[in-house]
Amino acid sequence: MSVDTVSLTGWGRTAPTTAVRFRPRTYEEAAAVVRGRGPRGAIARGFGRAPGDAAQNAGGSVLDLTGLDRVRGLDESAGTVRCDAGVSLERLLRILLPRGWFLPVVPGSGRITVGGAIASDVHGRDHPGVGSLARHVGALELLTADGEVRTVTPGGALFDATTGGLGLTGVILSATLRLKRVATPLIAVTTERATDLDDLLARFGAGGGRLPYASAWIDLLARGRATGRGVLIRGEHAPPSVPPAHARRTRRSPGAAGHGRPDPWPALPTLPGGLLGPAAVALLNEIRYRSAPRSRTGELRTAAAFFHPLDALPDASRLYGRAGLVRYRFTVGHGQEEALHRVVRRISARRCPAFRAELQRFGTPDPGWLSFPAPGWTLALDLPAALPGLGRFLDGLDAEVAAAGGRVCLAQDSRMRPEAAAAMYPRLGEFRELRAELDPTGAFRSDLARRLGL
Repeated sequence: MSVDTVSLTGWGRTAPTTAVRFRPRTYEEAAAVVRGRGPRGAIARGFGRAPGDAAQNAGGSVLDLTGLDRVRGLDESAGTVRCDAGVSLERLLRILLPRGWFLPVVPGSGRITVGGAIASDVHGRDHPGVGSLARHVGALELLTADGEVRTVTPGGALFDATTGGLGLTGVILSATLRLKRVATPLIAVTTERATDLDDLLARFGAGGGRLPYASAWIDLLARGRATGRGVLIRGEHAPPSVPPAHARRTRRSPGAAGHGRPDPWPALPTLPGGLLGPAAVALLNEIRYRSAPRSRTGELRTAAAFFHPLDALPDASRLYGRAGLVRYRFTVGHGQEEALHRVVRRISARRCPAFRAELQRFGTPDPGWLSFPAPGWTLALDLPAALPGLGRFLDGLDAEVAAAGGRVCLAQDSRMRPEAAAAMYPRLGEFRELRAELDPTGAFRSDLARRLGL
């Protein structure tokens, strides 16, 4: 097991802190780190793709689990896979797709570990139909504060606190996931433009859910009648009857083949002010909107191109300048569309240069006590951290979201105030009580947990 002292940040590169990083290769080595932890405790970490500080632990220990990366078994008769927590979703898809299997939930990046995906209870574009990842976990092995390993299964308080619990109940060492069958590795895609936010929301509801995967890019710099205009992309797994000639015209991610690893892109320089200011983003948004088809069906894409197009540019956060980026993801319920309109109008009026802005729809709530998804709408946007007055502006959005009964995503947060988190997550009190009982000495801590009092 290697050990070093490093400065760590999230993918957004905000709030760097220093910790001792351990890289265990076995479960026994991970348990030894937990037993020998110092007064600042420990937290698990994967590839560091969380935008905020959920996998940082200033002055304490961090367990880098990427060395625990064994796929322990694929049971095709049961439709399950068992693997270590450090296995990436990208790698699992490379193994599963040629065999006709697919992950039950696919988030926006494949460079996330299985353990991190469960601890964040990630969701995908098909949440209304399948929920978040917690619904598809058959069992997990959890290293708890006493250094012991427990098998945790659905239906109990510890499972519901761990899925979405951001690593604060223990270290997830392995998991068994239920899979789904697919006929081909291709996605049949429908694309359509929407003239404003009302049009966009209406298009989400059209089609009766026939296409399970749906998300939309929103132009958050558009104003007036065009406020909230965007491009809706929906998809489904292509049937085996796709003609070979059609398949040859499949769109791929740059450098990607099937769901293989994209060819490395050159490292992007970090520019002092970033490239994504309001004027530049307004121009790029105009080009993006105008170049999208008004309506197109039948396009085929590889799974990589459809689900993880941004993975082909892993250093994209550098485009936001030396201060990094802040991701703001929130959800408001059905019947609260006017609150969504107000937030979009406020962002547009503020001229926030949000080049990445994605709208999705959520379905039935998930069992995790701190899980983010709840029935309604979720909007995620990335903003330059150096934007003047950004903290006060986002505090105002927090108040708007909380007043509408919504919440901000903890797994992607880097700046929310503790009172806002308490207002948005009604089961936070239960979570704290279980942590106090299970981990009375505070073995598992993170910068996020300290900041929000989790």
